Amino acid sequence: MFDSLSDKLQSALGDLRKRGKLDEEQISRAMREIRLALLEADVNFEVVREFTAHVRERALGEEVLKSLTPGQQVVKVVHDELTQLMGEGESGLAFGKFTVILLAGLQGAGKTTIAAKLARHLQAEGRKPGLVAADLQRPAAIDQLEQLGAQVGVPVYRTDTKDAVEATRSGIVRARADGLDTAIVDTAGRLQIDDDLMRELERVRDEAKPHNVLLVLDAMTGQEAVNVAQAFDERISFDGVILTKLDGDARGGAALSVKAITGKPIKFASTGEKVDALEVFHPDRMASRILGMGDVLTLIERAEAAVEEDEQAEMEKRLRAGQFTFDDFLRAFKMLKRMGPLQGVLKMLPGMGQQLGDLDVDDSQMARVEAIVLSMTPLERSRPVVIDGKRRQRIARGSGTTVEQVNQLLEARKQMEKMMKQLGRGKMPAVLPDQAPSTRPSMTRKASSKRKKRKSRR
Repeated sequence: MFDSLSDKLQSALGDLRKRGKLDEEQISRAMREIRLALLEADVNFEVVREFTAHVRERALGEEVLKSLTPGQQVVKVVHDELTQLMGEGESGLAFGKFTVILLAGLQGAGKTTIAAKLARHLQAEGRKPGLVAADLQRPAAIDQLEQLGAQVGVPVYRTDTKDAVEATRSGIVRARADGLDTAIVDTAGRLQIDDDLMRELERVRDEAKPHNVLLVLDAMTGQEAVNVAQAFDERISFDGVILTKLDGDARGGAALSVKAITGKPIKFASTGEKVDALEVFHPDRMASRILGMGDVLTLIERAEAAVEEDEQAEMEKRLRAGQFTFDDFLRAFKMLKRMGPLQGVLKMLPGMGQQLGDLDVDDSQMARVEAIVLSMTPLERSRPVVIDGKRRQRIARGSGTTVEQVNQLLEARKQMEKMMKQLGRGKMPAVLPDQAPSTRPSMTRKASSKRKKRKSRR
């Protein structure tokens, strides 16, 4: 979502990064570019004005101008101010012995899907959630919630009543009776100008007595999301925000404005359509992504979540032993797919976003490699050495690729295994796959010592 803003901010700060000394004119020029970038990203005008004023004031301070790397200091100032703009520190949920979470928002914001995603997230944290179907306005809303509940393996409580307050009361009572510790109430979408529906939401809130009232906002609506947040806050006083469609092509205005305008933190961000595509919102990490610094912590968390503990231990053991078969490749490939689209994963690496630029990383290339591996027999995957010319032709036909592509994959695996063996012995690889063969210092030393021994014998 932040690609356009990220490019413009990095461009505005790029020149400052290279300079060993800064003056007021250079900083003023950079501030103008930053102001334009934020306004184009649909950030609230008042928020932009205050943000650039704070950055300018700190950038012209002695701590920046007299530092050894003033350009880098300005980047740090922008990073700190972006973090503060979106809310410093992670904002978690409030929990009690039995916790009620009420979801509210406009029609089409994605509350029903978010309910299931939130339930799955809480499951991963060891809680026992249930979903309460209180959206009685939208046709098939309850059916959709039941389907999503089945996907994540949580119970859904529905009633035949036409009263949302009664549906909420009944669902919470049944969830408590079933021994659950969390009830997530999915309410009907409404417009902030629809007074009747807003009054109904107030009655549902009063009945549920929620520990957390979360407003689901569509990031694609830009500044309008802030107006929605203000209207809902006046009626139900929500505790935090869940931003949806953060993986879309929205310009980022909602994420950068909502905390500054409402004072309510962004607690979660939805980054895809799958039920596991919900992340805790970390303002500092998001600021790093926007400025092209990557997000290594989130990358590590995704990797840990994508691989089972026993699977991780087994893979590490095999790699330490210098073994890398195509079965290992398949396991690693499945883990990578669970981490999300490859382009998104690569952009979390520091500096990689700029290097990729407008380049579109094609996940189908990886799928082609997977097709080649799946065209192999179990014996061929576990013992690639048996793959001769005839087998290569058969694998190419089976995967819809060429023999040359099969050969390239076989050679890449061989080089990878060689590197794993060297790393397993605690050595840096003597020859990397993309390097020409070079002299190996350790081998040269051994050879010279043998020659000295021969001379001494003579």
